[in-house]
Order: sequence, then structure tokens, then C-alpha cells
Amino acid sequence: MTSDEPAIEPEARGPSPDRPDAEVIGVRHGMFGVTGTGDTSGYGRLIRTVGLPGGTPPPYGSYFDEVAEAIVDALGDDIFHAAIEKVVVFAGELTLHVHRDRILDVARALRDDPALRFELCLGVDGVHYPDDTDRELHASYHLLSITHNRRLRVEVSVPDADPHMPSLFSVYPTTDWHERETYDFFGIVFDGHPSLARILMPDDWHGHPQRKDYPLGGIPVEYKGARIPPPDQRRAYN
Repeated sequence: MTSDEPAIEPEARGPSPDRPDAEVIGVRHGMFGVTGTGDTSGYGRLIRTVGLPGGTPPPYGSYFDEVAEAIVDALGDDIFHAAIEKVVVFAGELTLHVHRDRILDVARALRDDPALRFELCLGVDGVHYPDDTDRELHASYHLLSITHNRRLRVEVSVPDADPHMPSLFSVYPTTDWHERETYDFFGIVFDGHPSLARILMPDDWHGHPQRKDYPLGGIPVEYKGARIPPPDQRRAYN
């Protein structure tokens, strides 16, 4: 179907009304933000705002209010307001955004306070938001309270120019391999980690492959000590 009428540029799509996207950090053009490719699929004209959930005011619902009150009691009002940047309830999860200088104090309180008892850290995720100025790199910890059967996410943001934050290994030893993987793929430096080294990429690899500013192709791949035999000497399976 063709038309002689000029194409109308779609308006930038705002945050979904059922999401508390109070923090818009950028605008994405095209399906994956790729430009200059001569795209003819139609996705190249998509425009979408990039937003992060904003802070959620209390009451939070579920057991989230009990957890929030217990954290205030464990830390004290002054430390709580200095340590917690915002509290977010989104997609059925409670997330504490914690200042990196206070993450160890918060983690110890979450683990040791009888009303909290988040004894287990299930893993660490890294995220790269290039447009989130001075907060480009995020580390997200997933905590589980076996005692109370509750879950909690703790998120720490660091700038790309200074990607350092304290390691949680001394509080949650299970973060050992997860922090190494996050460092390997995203470049977040966990100060105090007993052995912060690459875990999947070769030791001499340059860059961090899961960052959004990393090249998507055309990267020469080399493995130390590896040799690819000529076609007539390769193993056959048929």
C-alpha cells in the first residue's frame, strides 16, 4: 500500500501510565538505538523515551512496609536518610537504592537485624545506562530472608568515570563469583574483593562486553595458546 501523503513523525512515547517512570534519562531512536544503517523495516522511525522507576511513597503494601520500618529502626533515621537514595516498588518487587559509601552498613543491618534477617544473597546483576549521567553503572543485589520468606533488591549506582564500590563479599560470601562476573562484563570495580579478576573473558581482554557502548561486531577474537587446524585435519563427526 502506498500513499502520496508525507509521513508523520510519531511522537516520542512516554512512560507507561502504570509505571512510576518519574526519571526520564534519554530518548531512544529505532528498535535498538542503531542509526545510519539504511533501515527499511519501519522500526528505524520508532522513538521512545528511556525512563527509570521513580521513588515510591509509602505505604508500599504487602510486607514491604514492615521491611522499610525495620530498616529505619535498624539504621536510625539519620543513617537511613543518608544511605537510602530512594525506595522503589515496581513489578511486585521492593528495591532499595543505596549510596555506595553506605552499602556495607545497610547490608550488615539487612543480614543481622532479627526483624530483617536477609541471610542469603542470590546474585549480582550489572546494568549499563549510558544516558543516566553520573550513575551510568548499576549493581543490583538480590537478597532472600530464609527466616521470614521475603525478598529484597538492593541497587547501587556508580559513575562511569569512577566505577568503584565496596565489595559485599565480607557480608555475603556468595557474591564472590557474581561480583567477578559483573566486573568482567560491566567494569564495576568492587573494592575489597579477595580476587577481583576476569572470570569468563581472557585475562588480557580489553573492554567489558555487556556494556551498551561496546562494539556489536567486527572484534578480532584471539585465545592464548589456541590453534585452529587446517580443514583437512579437523575432527569429523559424521
